[in-house]
Amino acid sequence: FSLTLAGFIEEPERKYCFECDSEEQCQEWIEALKRASYEFMRRSLIFYRNEIQKMTGKDPLEQYGISEEARFQLGTCK
Repeated sequence: FSLTLAGFIEEPERKYCFECDSEEQCQEWIEALKRASYEFMRRSLIFYRNEIQKMTGKDPLEQYGISEEARFQLGTCK
């Protein structure tokens, strides 16, 4: 089984080929790549930020001076 990826922003013409021993392993690669994406990490940050805020009453990002940044607000999910 193989998985070919193309279209990364920095090098849109470059392709990457991943070879796997099984379809299950191929699916594991796909899931790992999804979890490594910026959007997945951004959504995770938003989720955990909101959970911490519910538990403590404080915005955990405030100490870093980014509490008001729109990209970390729940309403901006694409």
